[in-house]
Amino acid sequence: MLGGLWADLADLVLPAECAGCRERRSGLRHGVCPDCVATLRVLRPGPVRPVPAPPGLPPCHALGPYGGPLRETLLAYKEHGRHALARPLGALLAEVVAAAVGSVRPVVLVPVPDTPQAARARYGDHLARLTRHCARRLRRAGWPVRTSRPVRAAARPDSVTLDSAGRAAAATAAFRVRAGVGPAPDGSCVVLLDDIVTTGATLAAVSRVLAVHGLSPSVAAVLAATEKKAPVVTECVSVSPLRV
Repeated sequence: MLGGLWADLADLVLPAECAGCRERRSGLRHGVCPDCVATLRVLRPGPVRPVPAPPGLPPCHALGPYGGPLRETLLAYKEHGRHALARPLGALLAEVVAAAVGSVRPVVLVPVPDTPQAARARYGDHLARLTRHCARRLRRAGWPVRTSRPVRAAARPDSVTLDSAGRAAAATAAFRVRAGVGPAPDGSCVVLLDDIVTTGATLAAVSRVLAVHGLSPSVAAVLAATEKKAPVVTECVSVSPLRV
């Protein structure tokens, strides 16, 4: 529907390796190699929901699971300075927004903000860049779009070291609404944006903060959703005692 996404990949500056599989290939002419493009192309946005879902989490849609070329491309963009990937990733995020909202209508895109430390480390707010490209893609497809950054983020512990309860507590304390924020325009759909959803604690915390100021998100759109791993079941084998 939004079209032109894969032409964006062809416009990227020649990298030393594919962002999706990290393989070095002679004559690579894209930011993502043809094999990874094919893998990304078949992904279709759909609803996702962490279990258990934290209070206040809006309905959430994701492009696909956090794995394979999607995971590697996100990491290349966020952690390895491949900022040119913001354009195609933003276009992918626009596809998720379109699927989450449904029919064309006015939308307000609200990205989850980076902490100041993360923004400095990444040479800018990575999600703000994605949001700009997402908005452009939607506008080209005829969507009335506004972007808003009503929330600021304070420093918080690395979520990798926290359990679900710790993530929720840290997220709730981390976000503050900026001064002067008011309700969304009548008839607008507020869409909360993030790159990855894990437990949903961050999205739920931002949604609760926004709801107090009349900006309650109708849906959340993310690029990837982590999947819970099934517990490994070890078969118990009865062993006879050794005889001397």
